[in-house]
Amino acid sequence: MPLSIAPITAQQDDEICKIIKAVGEEFGAVGEGFGPSDEEVLAMSQHYHPQKQSLYLVAQWQGKIVGGCGIAPFNGSIETCELKKLFLLPDGRGHGIGKKLSQACLDFAKQQGYTQCYLDTLSGMTSAINLYQALGFAHLNGPMAETIHNGCDVWMLKSL
Repeated sequence: MPLSIAPITAQQDDEICKIIKAVGEEFGAVGEGFGPSDEEVLAMSQHYHPQKQSLYLVAQWQGKIVGGCGIAPFNGSIETCELKKLFLLPDGRGHGIGKKLSQACLDFAKQQGYTQCYLDTLSGMTSAINLYQALGFAHLNGPMAETIHNGCDVWMLKSL
């Protein structure tokens, strides 16, 4: 079966929650200050809507949900968005799925009028960091003000 990427539905919330938490645990992103612990993870479909200038996309590969990625305003900003919760199961890695998810989110961000996109991640997520660099994200020396993910140690920004 080919790759399918579509906005999250309420029926996919539990599966995406499990994926985000499992992949977070794999890379040590557990507890306060890490994305997998955000309250929204329990029901992603309720937090991401185009009318809120946000979108969460789910990837299905070979008939199975393998992960997702989202975009949302950074702390309510109308200029800066955040690339959020790109998490892929091991089966979904190495097929260009992360790049397709990220690019679709960045395209949506441009359509929404955002001028820059922020993200934070962990230095151990080297494949993700390489992807972000290939997409044009530049490293920052520290987190943007008011980030809630104080457990992260890599911060990046891209002009849209």
